Amino acid sequence: MSDLNATFEASVAHSKNLSERPDNPTLLKIYALYKQATAGDNAEKKPSFSDVVGRAKWEAWEKLKGTDADTAKQQYIDLIASLS
Repeated sequence: MSDLNATFEASVAHSKNLSERPDNPTLLKIYALYKQATAGDNAEKKPSFSDVVGRAKWEAWEKLKGTDADTAKQQYIDLIASLS
């Protein structure tokens, strides 16, 4: 496992134990970076207007389209570190 992948996995584990719950925009950013880092570009169907949370997650992930996995991992690591 590369250093980046190991650090990313450690950050994912740490994100579950933050001392304070991040605000909703930050949670969406965490979600989107994780999805981009692990699944790549968003290829899922856009949720309906009635699914407000699902739609917000989808849109946050869609904004990262074209970001490579390593860049998303590093941004995720940096974001979690800033919340610690």
